Amino acid sequence: MLVIAMTSCNALKRVGDNELLLTKNTIYTDSVKVNNEDVHSLIFQKPNSTVLGYPLRLNLYNLAKKDPDSSYKAWLHKKEKREQRLINLLSKKQVERLGESFLVKGYSVWLKNIGEAPVVIDTSRARRSLQRLSAYYKSKGYFNNNTSFVLDSSRRKQRAAIDYNITLGEPYKIDSLQRSISSPQLDSIHLLNVTDSYLKSGNQINLEDLSNERERLTELFRNTGVYNFQESSISFDLVGDTTKIGTNQKLDILLNIEDLNKRTDNALTSSEYKVHTFKKINIYTDYSFNGLTDSLQSIDYNDFTIYYKDRLRYKPKALTDAIFIKKDSIYKEIDRIRTHRQISNLNTFKYPNIEFVEDSTEAKLTANIHLSPRPRYSLGIDFDVTHSNIQFLGLGFSPSLQARNLFKGAENLSISGRINMGASKDPSIVDNRFFNILEFGGDINLNIPRIWMPLFNTTKLIPNYMVPQTKISLGTSFQQNIGLDKETFNAILGYNWSPTDHKKNTIELLNVQFVRNVNPDRFFSVYQNTFNKLDRIANSYQNNPSLSEFYETPEGSTEPRLIIPEGASGFTKAILNKEVNAPLIHFNEVSSIEERRKRLSENNLIFASNYTYNKNNKISLTDNDFYQFRFKLESAGNLLSGISNLISFDKSENNKKLVFGVPYSQYIKTEFDYIQHWSISSDEVLAFRSFFGIAIPYGNSDNIPFARSYFAGGSNDNRAWLPYSLGPGRTQDVNDFNEANLKIALNLEYRFPIAGNIKGALFADAGNIWNVLDNVQDEAATFNNFDSLADIALGTGLGIRYDFSYFVFRLDMGFKTYNPAEENSKRWFRDYNLANGVFNIGINYPF
Repeated sequence: MLVIAMTSCNALKRVGDNELLLTKNTIYTDSVKVNNEDVHSLIFQKPNSTVLGYPLRLNLYNLAKKDPDSSYKAWLHKKEKREQRLINLLSKKQVERLGESFLVKGYSVWLKNIGEAPVVIDTSRARRSLQRLSAYYKSKGYFNNNTSFVLDSSRRKQRAAIDYNITLGEPYKIDSLQRSISSPQLDSIHLLNVTDSYLKSGNQINLEDLSNERERLTELFRNTGVYNFQESSISFDLVGDTTKIGTNQKLDILLNIEDLNKRTDNALTSSEYKVHTFKKINIYTDYSFNGLTDSLQSIDYNDFTIYYKDRLRYKPKALTDAIFIKKDSIYKEIDRIRTHRQISNLNTFKYPNIEFVEDSTEAKLTANIHLSPRPRYSLGIDFDVTHSNIQFLGLGFSPSLQARNLFKGAENLSISGRINMGASKDPSIVDNRFFNILEFGGDINLNIPRIWMPLFNTTKLIPNYMVPQTKISLGTSFQQNIGLDKETFNAILGYNWSPTDHKKNTIELLNVQFVRNVNPDRFFSVYQNTFNKLDRIANSYQNNPSLSEFYETPEGSTEPRLIIPEGASGFTKAILNKEVNAPLIHFNEVSSIEERRKRLSENNLIFASNYTYNKNNKISLTDNDFYQFRFKLESAGNLLSGISNLISFDKSENNKKLVFGVPYSQYIKTEFDYIQHWSISSDEVLAFRSFFGIAIPYGNSDNIPFARSYFAGGSNDNRAWLPYSLGPGRTQDVNDFNEANLKIALNLEYRFPIAGNIKGALFADAGNIWNVLDNVQDEAATFNNFDSLADIALGTGLGIRYDFSYFVFRLDMGFKTYNPAEENSKRWFRDYNLANGVFNIGINYPF
C-alpha cells in the first residue's frame, strides 16, 4: 500500500493545484464505445504512456529536478563558506562547470528526455479534437453529426477522464454518378472500365472511396498510354443539400477530369490528354551524368538502339530482356516500373535513369534509358568477433572478390574465403595454444539474371518481369578441433523468381552436400553426455576380468572409467556381441548409444531437390500489421535411387547403398512457417508464429542426417531452454545436442515501448521435437499419437530491447513454465524463479 501511495503522489508532482491529469480518453458514437485506433489517433491529448499499467516515463520525468540551476545555487550558498572552499579546491571556472555537469544538470535533462511530461487537460485542445472527430465522420457520410465532450473527475483526486460523444445521425448515400471529362480519349478509357469503380449508386458516401477512385483512375490512365497524366486533374463534386435531415439523404457525385495543365515562363496552358506510343527506344550503356553523348557508337537490335563507347561490353539480348518498353506499344507505367526493377536487380549498373521525350507534333514518345556501369571488379573484407557455447572468443576474417558482367550477359561472380580462429576450453581439445580451434573455407557463387536451363525455354512460364535468377554455387569448409573435425563440400543449382512484390518462388534443382568426419574416434570426447551415460552402465562391469583392459583410473580419482576411444568401443562391442551376460535394459541402452555414434560419426551424402514458396503482405519496414507464410518441400536420394536401378551400387554391411563408399540419404521433408503481426496501437505489437516441420526417412535411410534434423531451444525458438537442450519428447538432456525429425513450435510475443529507444516484451514459447518413423525406439522421445502433444513444453518470460534503427539488440529471460521432462506432478512452475531463468542474447526480433 505504501508503494502504491508513493507512486500515486509522484504522478501528480508536476500537476498544478488547479489542473487535472488526463487518465483516459473514451469515444462514443450514438452511445456505442469506439475502440478503433485510427479514430483515437485523432485526439490531440493522449494520457501518459504506461508500461504494463505503470506510468514509468511520467515518473522518470518527475524524478528530474524542476530547476537544477536554482537547486545547485541554493545548495552552493546554503553554507556561508561552501562556495569559497570549492573555489579554493577547484577554481571558480570549475565550480561554474560543476553546475552544468551531468550529475547536477545533465542528469535532470536526461531524465526529462527519456521521460514524459504530465498530460494536463486542456479544454481548448479537447474542442479541437471534437473538430477532428466531426470531420472524420463527415468523411464517412455523416454530414450532420454533433459532438460534445464531458470531463469525469469523480474517481480520483486531481485526475480526470474525457468522454467524447458523437451523435452521427443518418448517413448520406450516393444517388447517381455523373462525369465531366474534357479529353475524349480519357472519356473512352473511363467508359470501358467504369464497372471497376469504387463508387456505386446506393453506397454510403465515403471520402476514402473517392480517394481510392482517384488512385484507380490515375493508375488506369497511366497504364493505357497517357504517360503524363496528373492526378491533380481529377476532382469530385458532391451535388445536393448536405443540410437535409431525414431518411432519404442522397447526393449526386460528379467526376471532373480536366485537361493537362502546363506552366511555361509566360503563362499556364492546357491541352487534351492523349494516348502515347513509343516510336524509338535508346539504350545508353556507358552513360555519364555530365550528359555528353559525343563519340558514341551504336547498333540496332530488335527495335532497340544501343549506344556504347569504344566497345559494347554487354550482349544486346541481356540488355533488352531487362526492358519491358517496346517499340510501337502504348506507354504503360507498369512497364516502366518493371524495367527499373529488373535493371536494378542485374547489380551491374548504378541507379538507372529512364527519360521520355515527347514528340510535339504527334502522340509519340522516345525512351532514353541511361545506364551507368558499376566497377567491373570490387573487393571486400569482413572482420568479426564472436562468442558462442563452443568458443569463448572467436575471430573471423572474410575476404571477397566480385566480378560483374562476367560473360557479357550481366552475370555476376563472387568468390569469398573465410578463416575463423577460436579459443575454447573444451576438455576434448588437447591443443594448449590460446587459439586452439580453426575453421576455414571458401565459396564461389555465380548469379545469372535469367532462368538458365539448356534445351528449355522458360520465358513464357516465367516472364522477365518476375525477375528470374539462376544461382550456381560451390563451397567447402574445413574444421580443426571442432567436434569431429568435419570437412564439408556443397554444390547448389537453384532458381528463384517473384511474380509480385509479395510472392517469391525458389527451386533448388540440385542441392548436394557431402560431409566427411575426419576424426570419428573423438566422438566420446566431444559428446560427453553420451559417454557419461555409457560409463555409468560400464561401472556395473568393472570387476569383470574379460573387460578390465577397457578401463583406466584417472589421476586424482579412485573410480575406474572407460578409456576413450578404445575402451568405449571395446565395451560396446562386448555388450552387443553378447560376450558378457548383460540384462536387456543395458543391451538396449548400449545399442541406442552405438546407433547414435554411428549416425553422428558416419560420413553423409545428401543429394536433394527442394521448392520454397514465400508470401507476405508487408507494405514497408514500419508496417506492424502483416503476415508472412513460408512453405518448403524437400526430397533427397530419389535421383540416386533411380540410378541404382540401372547401375549396381556397392552396399554396406547393413545393406545400405553406397556412392563413393558413403551411404546416401533418402528422405522427404516439409515445413510450414506462418507469422502474423497485429498492431495494437501505434507503438504496441502482438506477434505470433507457428511452425511445423517433419522429415521422414525411407529407402536407403532409417534416420535423418544431423544437418537436416530439427532442434529446440535458443534465442529464436523456446527461450526457456538453451539451444539443443529441449526434447526430444519428454526426455531431458539425453545427449549433448538433442535433435529429432519432427518439430512443432508456437510463439506469442507482446512488444511495447518503455522509454525512448528502449522496448520491452512479454512472451510465451511452446513446442518440442520428437522422433517419428525412424530408428529411435525410446517411447519418451517418439511421437506416437495425439497423446504425445502433452510433451509440448511451455516457456514464458520477458525481454528488453534497444532499437538502434538499423538493428535491434535483444536480451530475453525465459522460465520453464511447463517442463515435460519432469514427473507429472512437478511439470508446472518447477523452475519458475530468477535463479533458473535462461538468458538469451539476440540481434533483431525472433520473428
